[in-house]
Amino acid sequence: QVQLAESGGGLVQAGGSLSLSCVASGTMFRIISMGWYRQAPGKQRELVATIDAGGGRMYADSVKGRCTLSRDNAKNSVALQINSLEAEATATYYCNERVYVNPTSWDDYWGQGTMVTVSS
Repeated sequence: QVQLAESGGGLVQAGGSLSLSCVASGTMFRIISMGWYRQAPGKQRELVATIDAGGGRMYADSVKGRCTLSRDNAKNSVALQINSLEAEATATYYCNERVYVNPTSWDDYWGQGTMVTVSS
């Protein structure tokens, strides 16, 4: 039932900025966190940025100081902004929603992914 609709991505110039948006619908459980992960070819999926229910944020070391994750609770959405893009940012970006399914366990839901290519 959960759907994560992603928008943004595409071809971005090195040194430019990236803006991604994710809107969640059909969420039936309490949200632990929402955010973005990315996966480059031949590499594992890695965290970019997340925000938890209390507003606490976690950023990957590679984007700290250049990244902002914002949340709109009324729309169940998050927006990612990364500035000063480098070639290493080229990857498929996935929206993530982590929810409690009962008091002792949680599940992850994922968007389909949006590809970002940084020109160099």
